Amino acid sequence: MLTLNTVAQMLVRVCGLVQVVLGVIFWTGGALALLPVHILVGLLLVLALWTVALVGLRSGAGAGLAVVALDWGVVVVILGLTQGTLLNGGAHWVVQALHLVVGLAAIGLAERVGALTRRRLTGAVGATAR
Repeated sequence: MLTLNTVAQMLVRVCGLVQVVLGVIFWTGGALALLPVHILVGLLLVLALWTVALVGLRSGAGAGLAVVALDWGVVVVILGLTQGTLLNGGAHWVVQALHLVVGLAAIGLAERVGALTRRRLTGAVGATAR
């Protein structure tokens, strides 16, 4: 399970980096043809987040936070797939900023749950929740 946790965390990190780079490109008005790639990578990120969360649940590490991560993945998908229809016009930047914050929070959740899981699986000392 430790290997699965590590692989899923690395996938979240790589996908997160790709998403931020693509997001900046989109926000500056370029390469909108890559939007399907952004969606696909976002879905992959959420699947990796869910994997980290499920490994966390199975290992008994941070069960409450793991459930939050599972639910957060649903929020990421719903917001990501519907953001184009929300607050169109001059206020759409609010939805774009929210989309960024929600995505970064998903990455942070994967990091936290993954770290708790790693500590639990390796029996590391000082595995207290912060």
